[in-house]
Amino acid sequence: MLELKNVRYTYPGTDQPILKNLNFEVADKRIGLIGANGSGKTTLFHLLIGLLNPDEGELLLHGQPVTTKETLRALRKEVGFLFQSSDDQLFSPTVIEDVAFGPLNLGFPPEEAREIAVKTLHNLGLTGFEERITHRLSGGEKKLVALATILSMQPKILLLDEPTNNLDPKTRSRLIDILKGLDQHQIIISHDWDFLSHTTTILYEIAHGHIHRCEEDHVHVHRHVHKAGDHPHHHQHSS
Repeated sequence: MLELKNVRYTYPGTDQPILKNLNFEVADKRIGLIGANGSGKTTLFHLLIGLLNPDEGELLLHGQPVTTKETLRALRKEVGFLFQSSDDQLFSPTVIEDVAFGPLNLGFPPEEAREIAVKTLHNLGLTGFEERITHRLSGGEKKLVALATILSMQPKILLLDEPTNNLDPKTRSRLIDILKGLDQHQIIISHDWDFLSHTTTILYEIAHGHIHRCEEDHVHVHRHVHKAGDHPHHHQHSS
C-alpha cells in the first residue's frame, strides 16, 4: 500500500545522511518502530506522509510515485499522522471544529462534516466534548482529540509518533484499547515497550541510517511490579 524505495535523506546543513538506501513497505497490520534518539524515526514518518522529500529514492502509494499535488492529496487521504505533541496538531477554538476540519477539507458539506466529527468523538468515548475549549483540555484529553481529528478522515494507515508521551496510566490504558479496536494499518514509534507489546505484532528498528525487522528479540508482555511504578523498560528475551 505504502512504500519507501531506496531512500536517502540528509538534514539541511549537514553532510551525513540520517537515512540511506532505506527500503520499507507497509505490509503488516501493526508495526512497532524503535531506535535511539536521533536515529531518524520521526524523519521516516515525515517522508511517509510527504512532509519531507527524499534526496534520492521515492515514495510509492499503491505502487505509484508520489510526485505531484494530486498524488500527494491522495496520500494525505489514506495516511493519518499523530504528532508527538498534540499542541502541534490542534489549532481550532473548540473540539468539534478541530475534528470536523479534516472532513471539511475532504469536501464534505458542513453538516455532514459535523456529523462525522460527532460520531468519531462518540467512538472514542468523547461524547460531550464537542464545545470544549481545545487549549483548556488536559494532556491526555488533547491526545485523544488529536487522534479523533485523524480518524474523522477515515485513513487506511495510521502513523503514531510516541503516542504515550506524558500520558497518565488511565489514558494510556484507554489508548491501548482504542488502538486495538481499530482496523487501520498502524505504525507506532515508541520507547514504551509494554505499550508496544499490547499494540503491535511486528517490530522494526532504525539504526545507522537503515531499517531492519527485529527477528530474535520480540515484543512481549510482562506483568510484574516495579518499585518505580509503571515505567517503560526493555527486557532481553531470547527466541
